Amino acid sequence: MKHLPKHLRPRWRYLAVRVETWPDADVGRRAFQREVWYAAQNLLGDPGSADADMTVIRFAHNDGTGHAIVRVRRGHIDEARAALACIDAIDGHPVGLRVTGTSGTVRACEEKYIGGPAEPFEQRHVVFENAERHADARGKRVDVRTDDAFAGATDLDFR
Repeated sequence: MKHLPKHLRPRWRYLAVRVETWPDADVGRRAFQREVWYAAQNLLGDPGSADADMTVIRFAHNDGTGHAIVRVRRGHIDEARAALACIDAIDGHPVGLRVTGTSGTVRACEEKYIGGPAEPFEQRHVVFENAERHADARGKRVDVRTDDAFAGATDLDFR
């Protein structure tokens, strides 16, 4: 089978997505892809979801932070961003997603928006709700481990 001429091939855009979860969440590429498809289908419907054709190209997640590159057809970037904004949990783990940029190639997307190592975190012991607790700190954000979950806080909450 012959390739399509260049002017008939689909054109793609690549969205760089930052992923944040609680430190103990285990999120995989398949689960993220499934949530992307469900969000696109629920928001855009079957025809709109097929037109946008959102596919996860790259995915990495470790210790509560990660990133992904999502491929979208050119002209459907706004719809894709809206669908990503609808995702609030992956496999039952609460998640925060932020589109950090859009690019025309995977390489440019990685270099501009994803490059560099993830923000390091340190483990601390803090006083929260009148009890000493374990916490994971990333920059000014602190995730305090309570009895059965996490609570988000900042450095200012402990001073």
